[in-house]
Amino acid sequence: MELRSRVPRTDSMLSDPRLVAAQEALGRELVKAAVRTAQQRVREGVLKPDEAVDAVLTLLPATASGIGSVINATGVIVHTNLGRAPLSRAAVAAIGAAADYADVEFDLAEGGRARRGRTALAALAAAVPEAAAVHVVNNNAAALVLAATALAQGKEIVISRGELVEIGDGFRIPELLQSTGARLREVGATNRTSLRDYLDACGPETGFILKVHPSNFRIEGFTSEVSVAELATAGPPVVADIGSGLLRAEPLLPGEPDAAGTLRAGAALVTASGDKLLGGPQAGLLLGDAALVDRLRRHPLARALRVDKLTLAALEATLRGPRPPVQVALHVPAEELAERARRLAGRLGDRAEAVETVARVGGGGAPGVELPSAGIAVDGRLAVRLRTGNPPVVGRVAGGRLILDLRTVDPGQDETIAAAVERACM
Repeated sequence: MELRSRVPRTDSMLSDPRLVAAQEALGRELVKAAVRTAQQRVREGVLKPDEAVDAVLTLLPATASGIGSVINATGVIVHTNLGRAPLSRAAVAAIGAAADYADVEFDLAEGGRARRGRTALAALAAAVPEAAAVHVVNNNAAALVLAATALAQGKEIVISRGELVEIGDGFRIPELLQSTGARLREVGATNRTSLRDYLDACGPETGFILKVHPSNFRIEGFTSEVSVAELATAGPPVVADIGSGLLRAEPLLPGEPDAAGTLRAGAALVTASGDKLLGGPQAGLLLGDAALVDRLRRHPLARALRVDKLTLAALEATLRGPRPPVQVALHVPAEELAERARRLAGRLGDRAEAVETVARVGGGGAPGVELPSAGIAVDGRLAVRLRTGNPPVVGRVAGGRLILDLRTVDPGQDETIAAAVERACM
């Protein structure tokens, strides 16, 4: 009885002004769960009764969501497991503005309905003027499904055997396309496909020719493939899945196709991801021939695949605003990263060493490209402590050491990393 009387009551704790504010921000149930944890620590003698509310405040998450911010020190710029592209501040602000009632499909001047996401679509069209029309769905797989359903249901899609790729998590392009009711006409061999292979396969049953960029692997040696420009001479429309979302050519990634160049080469339709090298939110971009895009946009399935107002707002801000973090990380000079690594290692003393590293694009883009980088190496045993810290810091373990690559770390987070390492070493 004496122990129970020492444990603060739930209602009295929840009425503390600090926890009242927390309930308004996070919800009552989350705060109550933290209260119960703090009460148990008082029972166990870990906390004094007057420390319980302070303990609750340290236990509370930053938001009511289970998804939290992570410092990506892996050196993988587009890290699928860490949410792919981090959004720019402009995109985050745009999401905040659109989170309220918003004019997503309302014309304020006329007082009537307007085309949904018209300003975001206009921004995408302006970014790729080679496209006669554009449309946006919820991811690149959805863009392919919509194209296959609208253009090839009950017909054939001609595709090279070397482009029957798996796109992650066990999902494969052939299964995805066949689920729409289209039939696949595979041509060529795994390593070599010729224009004649396509020409022999095309006929009245052809819905379109599909060109898939194998962006998450490379085949080297005795290989050949057919370019979009050559395929455009075959007759049926060419749908090109460029994958990684480059809208225009990037000198650092010479083997990565871009939307503008692919359309100039003769593709009737280009599909791409919004949350990879473009650096925006998850979205599937459809760009190309006006009649084809309109046909896809008006298909009943398009309604099921449409994006919400937050995605439209973030996409437009990414296209119109400053360079997103993905582009910044791609272009930061290696010398600048090396200097940051030396400063960080100096701050941490014998707990860290400045090292040269190799960063990668990731996210199924530019698989053969290595980006010179730099970071710090710390004891590999700190990996778990850093991952489970606040904020979590995720690196990569190599040779018994944990490498924290700075190419994927904002310079403003360097001090946070130093403090996290110091705490983990205690």
